Amino acid sequence: MDSGVIEEEFVNRTHLPHTLDAGIAARARLGLIVLATDQTIEHEWRLIMTGLDGVALYESRIWNDAKITPETLRAMEARIADCAAVIMPGLPLQVVAFGCTSAAMVIGEEGVFAKIREARPEAKGTTPVTAAFAAFRAFGAQRIAVLTPYRDDVNRAVRRYIEARDFAVPVFGSFNEEDDLRAARIDVASIRDAAVELGRDPRVDAVFVSCTSLRVAEVAREIEAALGKPVTSSNHAMAWHSLRLAGIDDRLPRWGRLFELPLSSHQR
Repeated sequence: MDSGVIEEEFVNRTHLPHTLDAGIAARARLGLIVLATDQTIEHEWRLIMTGLDGVALYESRIWNDAKITPETLRAMEARIADCAAVIMPGLPLQVVAFGCTSAAMVIGEEGVFAKIREARPEAKGTTPVTAAFAAFRAFGAQRIAVLTPYRDDVNRAVRRYIEARDFAVPVFGSFNEEDDLRAARIDVASIRDAAVELGRDPRVDAVFVSCTSLRVAEVAREIEAALGKPVTSSNHAMAWHSLRLAGIDDRLPRWGRLFELPLSSHQR
């Protein structure tokens, strides 16, 4: 029976002409290892990097315990290489950033970098504390007010680590939240007010907010305006450091003083 459907000739065109460009990572391809519990770092990095044509961000997640203790932080060391390996395999990365401030101090920056190099020998490595030290030097700051969400034993380790690198910490403050899932919910106003309170101490040159869970990027300029002093945080400093390590020197004053500064040539 005639269905009334007119069959048309099927056309299958293969090997259509095309050209290749450099893709969305024409200037830099950045890798970021994010804590499994982290709610903040990707949000802040994407805000900062929006509008940077040719800069692409790729992430993987690393398992961590939500309870922040020296033991749970140290346990991440064995997982770093595998997490770096799954970020865009087969394509070179300019930078791999490890997104945990306190773990980088407990493991040690060189320990983190060694694990990154196992998987991505072509990439430069950074951590939040590595980036913070680079930021302090760019600011010309020596005496740092530090704000964290951590409990006391982690705080003591943070202060020792910073002071061992020839920076002074005359003022230290903490929200004492050992649960990373709660730390991410500390509101921006609380962070801003605490940073301003600590930074007002006349003995300090700059403020550092430690922890990738804490939201600072959108109020960095506001805090700086209140203090007349530079401010940075784990996410803020590491985004800047990753860009500068990758050769991206764009000035981004919206995000505060740091994003108007270069990285010195000996730090690249």
